[in-house]
Amino acid sequence: MQLAIYQVDAFTDRLFAGNPAAVCPLEAWLPDATMQAIAAENNLSETAFFVPRGDDYDLRWFTPTLETDLCGHATQASGFIVMNRLAPQKSTVRFHTRSGALTVTRQGEMFAIDLPAQPPAPCAMPPKIIAALGRKPTQILGAVKYLALYDDETDVVSLEPDTAALENIDRDGVIVSAPGRDCDFVSRYFAPHAGIPEDPVTGSAHCTLVPYWAKRLGKTRLHARQISRRGGELFCELRGDRVVVAGRAALYLEGKIHV
Repeated sequence: MQLAIYQVDAFTDRLFAGNPAAVCPLEAWLPDATMQAIAAENNLSETAFFVPRGDDYDLRWFTPTLETDLCGHATQASGFIVMNRLAPQKSTVRFHTRSGALTVTRQGEMFAIDLPAQPPAPCAMPPKIIAALGRKPTQILGAVKYLALYDDETDVVSLEPDTAALENIDRDGVIVSAPGRDCDFVSRYFAPHAGIPEDPVTGSAHCTLVPYWAKRLGKTRLHARQISRRGGELFCELRGDRVVVAGRAALYLEGKIHV
């Protein structure tokens, strides 16, 4: 069987930056084991698979080791492929996922994702996380993911966490964040339990970051940077219980895989 495959660098305006996602449009679902094997072979933080559902699509995401409940950058990449390759007449694409209906909308050169807000709440500072990060944060909050806060962008840049020590924590990874120097806030994200020691740019992390920084800064529109080695830029808005995350994307690869 031959399947189409695309690779898109999400949340960036240039190749070799942002977060690369593989996108595999399907006519019908493959066995879960086959999709997991494809994701492992791709060895990217996420591979997205989608099948038609009327005018919409059903969408699933796989890391190299497991299926995830929510992925922002691979959703953006999937919308990019639909609107640039499969159905260029569309300006909005709706995906049905484990996290509900998610839409991707073309906004000029950017593609915006509508995601559920996951605001963080105060929690205890787990000693294991403090030790793994190597530098004590000023505060740790919790939602689906932990959010560790620092005073300055340089604190986030200089972190060299022990990712193996973060592998078995009780939440879905650790976000670290601080005020930005040329943007509202910066972040990094570590998810070794999902086979992703550090994710280059993480849309789902902004489901928690945006509600936090919107409240702290007193505004709903925010400019964010994820300062991983590849780096990414996100333009965010808090809309009640939803978060809109927009950015550019760049097509790197299109081809066929044989399974």
